[in-house]
Amino acid sequence: MPPRLPFRRPLCSQLPVVAKVQPPLCLRLAPRRHITAEEKPLPETDGKGPGHDHSHLPHVSEEAAAIGKVTGEGGPDIEEQGTPVQEVLNRDEKAEEKKPEVLKEKPDSKVPTGVRTFSTMARQRSDALLAISQDSAIESPGHLFGLPELPLPSNGHMKYRYEPIVKQITGLIMKSGKLGVAQRNTAMILNHLRTASPPTINPNRPLIPGAPPASQLPLNPILYMTLAIDSVAPLFRIRAIRGAAGGGTALQIPVPLTIKQRRRQAFMWILASASKRRTRGSGRGGFAQKVAEELIAVVEGRSGVWDRRGGIHKLGIAARANLRIRRK
Repeated sequence: MPPRLPFRRPLCSQLPVVAKVQPPLCLRLAPRRHITAEEKPLPETDGKGPGHDHSHLPHVSEEAAAIGKVTGEGGPDIEEQGTPVQEVLNRDEKAEEKKPEVLKEKPDSKVPTGVRTFSTMARQRSDALLAISQDSAIESPGHLFGLPELPLPSNGHMKYRYEPIVKQITGLIMKSGKLGVAQRNTAMILNHLRTASPPTINPNRPLIPGAPPASQLPLNPILYMTLAIDSVAPLFRIRAIRGAAGGGTALQIPVPLTIKQRRRQAFMWILASASKRRTRGSGRGGFAQKVAEELIAVVEGRSGVWDRRGGIHKLGIAARANLRIRRK
């Protein structure tokens, strides 16, 4: 008897039959039908037939005239501002039949070539520019605007519009050529000096002669900063000449400084002392706050910059004997 072979169904009969699921009745959407303008009923108006009723809305010019009457500024200038109605009528025959009453009053009026009765652009200040050009032509022929009065002010040039000390301090603060950051820090320093309370002057460490009262210093922050820097600026520096004293000993000679050099040395001392201060808070205004606090400490006599200036002056007084003055 031959062996039994297992019966296998064909592959097509082994696939599962997926029943078609019908969506519920609530989700069955009818095909969208677009309603044309002919089928859509229009609202009825008061005796004008079907259409939109805009009678309750005033015209733009009427609304502007009403607002101008309330505010007292006057209504719109229709003669200078408007739409090119004449050009529209020339291009459209249907518009000629429905032209406004303003144009029906003078149907035979001819407009000169190149002249427009209505304009689509706002009125420009041509009259004002013409008056300025005429006045300048009378005062100084050949120039659109009048010549400046001589002599020119000290801050008339763009490069010299800042105070000299402000420009110098900004250059000393600047790093990696970032002038904008340095100008921002300088402005924040001046703002801190302006908003700070008036300082208390120490009589043991007086400021330079001619200084205003302490209560007036915050009113002028540039003068405040200038007074603090000039008060601790050294008058000279010590120059060491090697071997001048004999036996390889350096000879110390005091050398006077210019006003720019004095301010530079004083501000570098102030920056060194300000860097040792403790940072309060966070943000990019911390550096300016520390420098401003150090400047206030200099005016009040609490800064260590006074000791550095006193040490340089004592050393210069001791070394003045090394100077050789030629006598005539």
